[in-house]
Amino acid sequence: MTRKMRRIAVITGTRAEYGIIRPVLRAIQAHQNLELSLVVMAQHLAPDCGYTIQDVLNDGFEISAEVETLLNSDTGSGMAKSLGLAIIELSQVFTMSKPDIIMVTGDRGEMLAAAIVGAHMNIPVAHLHGGEISGTVDESIRHAITKFAHIHLPATHQSADRIQRLGENVDRIHVIGAIGLDQIREGLFMSDKEVAQELELRLDRPIVLISQHPVTTEVASAGQQMRETLEAIKAVGFQTVLIFPNSDAGGRSMCKVIEEFEELPFVRRFVNAPRELYLGVMHVASVMAGNSSSGIIEAPSFHLPFVNIGSRQTGRQRGENVLDVPHERTAIAQAIRFAATDTEYRERVRRSQNPYDYGSSSSKVADILASLQIDGSLIQKRMIES
Repeated sequence: MTRKMRRIAVITGTRAEYGIIRPVLRAIQAHQNLELSLVVMAQHLAPDCGYTIQDVLNDGFEISAEVETLLNSDTGSGMAKSLGLAIIELSQVFTMSKPDIIMVTGDRGEMLAAAIVGAHMNIPVAHLHGGEISGTVDESIRHAITKFAHIHLPATHQSADRIQRLGENVDRIHVIGAIGLDQIREGLFMSDKEVAQELELRLDRPIVLISQHPVTTEVASAGQQMRETLEAIKAVGFQTVLIFPNSDAGGRSMCKVIEEFEELPFVRRFVNAPRELYLGVMHVASVMAGNSSSGIIEAPSFHLPFVNIGSRQTGRQRGENVLDVPHERTAIAQAIRFAATDTEYRERVRRSQNPYDYGSSSSKVADILASLQIDGSLIQKRMIES
């Protein structure tokens, strides 16, 4: 008798998260007992975010469902309405596709929507990158997903401990490392020469990578925060690769400020940078700055200093490569110059280890999803008291 393939519905909503989970998608596809059901939604379907569903298609993945949820809004109210719409749409998608497991990643609204729907439909939810600490509404969303999820796949033992302290059963927690490091470890990114040619960069001069997103609890300040960073970049004058912000509340005001700095000849701007290019830039960069989690999770694998600006990543586990500064142009400029030129600091970063690197993660995820015993005891959750 042929064994039934276990259908795994994977949610992807942004360019950044898709690049991170892509090795897991490949591992699910390759597993003899798993079938991938890919649900593409949110920023992937937005033209002003680069319409990155095309990247998914170019990678050869078959898309099971497209779910449009983003509203033409730059407010917290718009984000909340999008969450509600995602719950409605995903309940219909899962009713039709009947997945055996739903896999979500991180801390975005579309992931919370999928977890809520899965819990209500008695479909097990597996959560990647839970238990981490950061600022803004992301942390509330991340921990809320933990309480809806049935299986936890955190990146570090520290995160696993937090999940357990949230009352989750230790038997449901599997430490796998950061899945986004698999592609780096395998060297699957553009070469230095390719990056230099693509972006017209001089590799013998300092290069700065900027990736900054709105802080959802500081929406009114988003534009000014972007301005402080760009004024710092203007003052420093290093070659700069700038990645546009995500679509969270405040993102559009940040984009308007970026447009004001179009005349800077040493800045290369991308609405959407393919993962291979983004990692390639990290490999050639002298320093990274902004508030993206990639500066904390991926950058250490490149021994790349990261100037962490503001509160978005407050409390997140980090390595020796992170320098914390406020949204203030002078402090940002000083930190970028220091990180790019101080030989003693750069040597310390070069010798440091990435706290998120636990070896290959993608195959671990696929094996866990394939071996889970799906029954009433998995679906039925209760808080474990310490």
